[in-house]
Amino acid sequence: MRHLPNLICLVRIALIWPTLAAVAGARFGMALALFLVAAVSDGLDGYLAKRFGWTSDLGRFLDPLADKLLLVSVFVLCAWLALVPWWLTAVVVARDVMIGLGALTYRLWFGALRGRPTVISKVNTAAQLLYVTLVLLAAAVSFPPPAVLGALALITLVTTFVSGAHYLDTFARRAWARPEAG
Repeated sequence: MRHLPNLICLVRIALIWPTLAAVAGARFGMALALFLVAAVSDGLDGYLAKRFGWTSDLGRFLDPLADKLLLVSVFVLCAWLALVPWWLTAVVVARDVMIGLGALTYRLWFGALRGRPTVISKVNTAAQLLYVTLVLLAAAVSFPPPAVLGALALITLVTTFVSGAHYLDTFARRAWARPEAG
């Protein structure tokens, strides 16, 4: 049972392709269902890992990877299909690339980057998941109205920007606080 959160992450990764295929095929109800299963699995694996202490180095790698692969790929495809604005997609992708490069740079220059997702990062992930969910719902059943999606797009933009800036600040502070080698 200890590896159940990791298996759930792998299922979430496996759901990406069918979700994208459903979006690309304009089967938005199916895409919404698959995306919701993936989104719920994100909460479930985190709950299980914390509740029962079923954490692992693999899980600390897989969970954010699964989230980023799912969200970035759906955002890009939805932008391509004009379901979400390109400006929001660009900020979402840029944030994730910046975090990935920042973490890699820190790892290569300073060593292991120990840390946990911040509150603003979790709020941002929730905003992105909610936004994509409502975009797919709107594509499937024409609800909620465009004004609601527009407002949520702006909220998602702000949380994405603030979260990215916070990560950049965190990486920089940790790097500056490291004692000189030698």
